[in-house]
Amino acid sequence: MTASPDVTADTTVVKALRKLRMPQTQRNRELWLLLFAFALNAAALALVQLGANGAIDPKFLIYCGGLTALVLALHIVLRLVAPAADPFVVPIATVLTGLGIAMIYRIDLHYDLHGWVATSTRQLAWAAIALVAAIAVVVAMRNYRVLFRYTYVFGFVGILLMLLPIIPGLGADANADVWVDLGIFSFQPGELAKIALAIFFAGYLVRTRESLTSVGTRFLGMTWPRARELGPLLVIWLGSLGIIVLQRDLGTGLLIFGMFVAMLYVATGKTSWVLIGLVLAAGGAFLASRALPYVGGRFENWLNALDPDLYEAGAGTYQLANGIFGLAQGGLLGTGLGQGRPWLTPLSQSDYIFPSLGEELGLIGVFAILCLYMIFTSRGIRIGLAGQDDFGKLLATGLSFTLALQVFIMVGGVTRIIPLTGLTTPFLAAGGSSLVANWIIVALLLRISDAVRSRPRVVIG
Repeated sequence: MTASPDVTADTTVVKALRKLRMPQTQRNRELWLLLFAFALNAAALALVQLGANGAIDPKFLIYCGGLTALVLALHIVLRLVAPAADPFVVPIATVLTGLGIAMIYRIDLHYDLHGWVATSTRQLAWAAIALVAAIAVVVAMRNYRVLFRYTYVFGFVGILLMLLPIIPGLGADANADVWVDLGIFSFQPGELAKIALAIFFAGYLVRTRESLTSVGTRFLGMTWPRARELGPLLVIWLGSLGIIVLQRDLGTGLLIFGMFVAMLYVATGKTSWVLIGLVLAAGGAFLASRALPYVGGRFENWLNALDPDLYEAGAGTYQLANGIFGLAQGGLLGTGLGQGRPWLTPLSQSDYIFPSLGEELGLIGVFAILCLYMIFTSRGIRIGLAGQDDFGKLLATGLSFTLALQVFIMVGGVTRIIPLTGLTTPFLAAGGSSLVANWIIVALLLRISDAVRSRPRVVIG
């Protein structure tokens, strides 16, 4: 008895598809990129040790080898549970994290810090925690669309995280009320809040997109939203101003508001929302600079960074000017890893990690770093736009834009393009909460990209 032609054809197609799936070309490409990333990170650490001490200390390289093993573990997990995930996201995040650790380690070597008192050791520990968190998200969240069910829960969690630093007894003593001290360790809840709010914004805009796009008033060649649709944007604007006022945190306020406006534009495709957002952002910045001494001081330092009086003032431009001097010292090719003087700038391992890298890697080096950020952002936006799921599209685009906006705010601040704010440079700067949050973003993008490539026709309402 012979099989029917249709059954034979179906069996042939299935076998062909299995053969195509077996090589896992996306994961093989990722593996080769990871090997290149590991080589870059190892070379950076070795050059730092040679430049600073004239000899290679294998102990710290062994510690970093444990981090390499965790990245390989993430790669293996992706082969098993998300074989179609984007192959560029993890290698880029690995290179940026490794370069950040190398520069932090370089500053520790100058101060002869070793063990747990060294910032680089703690950064290694946080990087391990971040990678474990990313692996947990990839394994546990088989379908990212489940997040859509808890839209308002994530909104509540995001607002609660933003309010934690101003609760008496929890806030840590710092220039801005953005830290929470739990006794054992302190963290920035705003870093995790941006993920929760991105999920909330994506779910909210999917539910309300029709009303945001279908009605409005034509004026100056554009359709402007009605007052009731304008309400959420005004609420987010007032919330961002509240963060600036209550927490003295200009950066997080700009980041949350910019993320919402970007996701609103992606959801509606209306240019009017962007124009309204820019007007509100400019108006809020003007009001804050006039009413709040903290914000006014930032604008004054930005406009007169090289003023001798401000340079010598206690809360003046000493840090900003020294960062600029460090970038100038680096020139085109840099002084070489381990051979500059980045420690002359206060907080050179955290807020000013970018000028530290610029001094030792030069303009070419920081341009390569910015290109890595650009590729990471473009891959994230491509992941969002490639899918037909509105929630996944908004979430991937929102998270990618948020990371890009954070890079722009920090790099623009230390190079005097815009006033300096208190954010961290993603993956590079010292800080555990930022590193964990950014690797969770990596895990979410991996899950969304795998779903887009595996089930490109699945759509939710």
